[in-house]
Amino acid sequence: MENLYAFEVKRATEEDIPAIHKITKDAFLKYCEMAGISYDIEALNETYDDIRKDIENKEVFVVRIDDEPVGAVRVEILENGEAYLSRFAVGSTHRNNGVGKILMSVVDKVMKQHKIKRLRLHTASKGAPTIRFYYGRGFYIASVEGSRGYPRAELIKEYE
Repeated sequence: MENLYAFEVKRATEEDIPAIHKITKDAFLKYCEMAGISYDIEALNETYDDIRKDIENKEVFVVRIDDEPVGAVRVEILENGEAYLSRFAVGSTHRNNGVGKILMSVVDKVMKQHKIKRLRLHTASKGAPTIRFYYGRGFYIASVEGSRGYPRAELIKEYE
């Protein structure tokens, strides 16, 4: 039987910046639409230089299917045994086929390597599909706040 898909996850490099930018913009346009929020959010306004800085200072991963970048995630390792996940993004044509689960599996592995106790993130609390996805990966809602003009849930995943 021939392979239908070849998944690969790797650390992002400077060569990945245009793809990360495109995937992030695509995913966060959908995020705004789904959550009913303004399109004036940081993820939609970031530059190639912002992504370059994240690649230099955070754990940034890209997932490819048949050598095409289709998803990305960024994790900042903090000094207190915690980490912060941001810019989790899967391109619209590749949603619901396991890309997000693969990215989260890599994040889990890296968190364990770094001996991280808690992984935190924020997401729109009105985005039910996103909340369900994170619940399925072991996160729980710790709080909800509105400092950015819409209800944002802080989600936490604890590692042993």
